[in-house]
Amino acid sequence: MKTPNGQGTAPRRSLAWRYTPRRAPRSTPLSSQLPAQVRGPASAPGAGLARFNSLPHETARTVLLRCCGSGRWAHRVAAHRPYPDTAALIAACDEASYDLSQGDLTEALARESSAELGQGAPYAALLALDAARAEYERTFGHAFVICLDGHPPEEQVDQLLAAIRRRMAHEIDEERSTSAEELRLVARSRTLRLLDRLAGERPWDPDDGLPAADFGLFAPVG
Repeated sequence: MKTPNGQGTAPRRSLAWRYTPRRAPRSTPLSSQLPAQVRGPASAPGAGLARFNSLPHETARTVLLRCCGSGRWAHRVAAHRPYPDTAALIAACDEASYDLSQGDLTEALARESSAELGQGAPYAALLALDAARAEYERTFGHAFVICLDGHPPEEQVDQLLAAIRRRMAHEIDEERSTSAEELRLVARSRTLRLLDRLAGERPWDPDDGLPAADFGLFAPVG
């Protein structure tokens, strides 16, 4: 949002907004980098889900906060264990995402970092993205969240830059709603990867957003 002299200013936020749709239409999933939002193969009911179900509540809540930064979201998903299968867990994640209040969403967005491009991205694209992210954050007051699942690496540069430019035209409430939906998709992706790591099928990766000190949780069992 620009003033007549061309300077960027952060618009006032609406206090009346609340993200309420419980069955939002699903668009092509689009990811960011905290953690990197690329979905691995969904774990079938087995070691990963069983281990997740058996974690102490506070441990489960801590790892779930890495999937979505809302404390109420993490508590709710942890408290509804045990889950009979992966589909039930993901459904619970979605339901908790649909029920985020304005305060919950603000908390979750505050824990995010704006989407980044992976190593090897063209230098010009990195410069363009840095400028676009800075403008977005000044305008909306939070990180740019997007899920790029389903897009191969060679398409992600164009997808990311196009999305951030398109969303810069949104009004405050419209963009918060879009961010909430992208956050839901990101949380699903991270939760699926969490199960794979708990099953020992996915090694620790610094891009996952979990510090190396937490790797002990995800070491293979036995």
